[in-house]
Amino acid sequence: MENLYTLTAHELLGILDKKSVSPEDIIESVCSRAAAVDAKVKGYVNIDRPRAASGAPSGKLRGIPVAVKDNICVEGELTTCASKMLSGFRPPYSATVIEKLKAEGAVVLGRTNMDEFAFGSSCEYSAYFPTLNPWDASRIPGGSSGGSAAVVAADEAIMALGSDTGGSIRQPAALCGIVGMKPTYGRVSRYGLIAFASSFDQIGPLTKDVRDAALLLGVIAGYDEKDSTSVNTPVPDYLGCLTGDVKGMKIGIPKEYFVDGMDKEVDAAVREAVALLESKGAKVSEVSLPHTEYAVAVYYILSTAEASSNLARFDGVQYGHRCENPGNILDMYERTRGEGFGAETKRRIILGTYVLSSGYYDAYYLKAQKVRTLIKNDFDKVFGAGFDCILTPTSPTPAFKVGERSSNLLSMYLSDIFTISVNLAGVSAISVPCGFTKSGLPIGMQLIGDYFEEGKLFRAAHAYESHTDWHKRSPKL
Repeated sequence: MENLYTLTAHELLGILDKKSVSPEDIIESVCSRAAAVDAKVKGYVNIDRPRAASGAPSGKLRGIPVAVKDNICVEGELTTCASKMLSGFRPPYSATVIEKLKAEGAVVLGRTNMDEFAFGSSCEYSAYFPTLNPWDASRIPGGSSGGSAAVVAADEAIMALGSDTGGSIRQPAALCGIVGMKPTYGRVSRYGLIAFASSFDQIGPLTKDVRDAALLLGVIAGYDEKDSTSVNTPVPDYLGCLTGDVKGMKIGIPKEYFVDGMDKEVDAAVREAVALLESKGAKVSEVSLPHTEYAVAVYYILSTAEASSNLARFDGVQYGHRCENPGNILDMYERTRGEGFGAETKRRIILGTYVLSSGYYDAYYLKAQKVRTLIKNDFDKVFGAGFDCILTPTSPTPAFKVGERSSNLLSMYLSDIFTISVNLAGVSAISVPCGFTKSGLPIGMQLIGDYFEEGKLFRAAHAYESHTDWHKRSPKL
């Protein structure tokens, strides 16, 4: 069969069961596709083709190639967070999610590009090169998991893993026209994920449709004793949640998420999605998340504080980049970090160090933590009132031009205005395609769920998807 790369994982598994193709055929098809189009997309940092071809054809993901974001450790393979600071770093162990993938027969195909240390919303802040949107190469794919989103959208991978700290899975999924899931904090092990902000980060799937997202999350989710933030709660049968039916589901529409300045085509597409779900039996009503307006400010105080602490370990002593011929240890620290980190990384380290410093801790960091609790309480009140999920846009605009927001950092940071609150509260969320602009750019819809209620999100997302064909459209490359 030709063009196996266009199929979903569940479609390929059905073909594999009939023995009409082999895992090697799938790998060959995907690698050939990547060789043909990745020069236009620049989604991969590296594709490990020889190793990939030896994948074991057994398990829930037998022979399925999975791309992996460059901040998830794979034993013996370069893992650099798209940063000069970690050039040449090969982890001595694999992340738990990688071990789970391999145990189910998945093939780790290669590393995908990202914003350096996951600091960004456009995939322009990579030490390698910017990744481009497969739908329009003059535009960004979103970030920081832009490489993972782009290679799935361009059919260069069947599925991929990303990490989500403030929207870094969902926002690129929306801008690239695919599905992206941010699980509940603690649902998926963070062991082996190089940390940005430890109380925000979660690994999750980027896939071509909702069924694949349910399949992949079912493989990587679960308790891990190596991760102190992992929650020991049962993992449901996510595939069993895909009933195609939303009758009786109670969906909240937060008034704070439909704001002035949002792109009109995004607004219209999301409202049409709401109407479709309502026509299929969902009970839709307005809700309020009143502290949403503080989310961006709170996020950039707390996440940068945690980032400055996490990145203190990169000093040239144990691993990664080290400057040449340092005069003394202080000179080594200063020059190593000055050479190894990019401009956005330095900016966030400085901001995080500032808000944690004496005299400013109470004024900024402690106050932000209190507001974070208020944001969490907003979600608790909505879900406590019986709502199954909350529906919002994923991004306020479609993909913007490469370089368009580089000189306006506030507008860049506001790219995640609709996704950040989810990470502050630790709840679950999924982005699914819900339309296209007149110029052919994808639009995403976000569904937010209560803690460990990913099954409800899959149910609602799959029901919506089953009545549309947005997810079946592919960019012409």
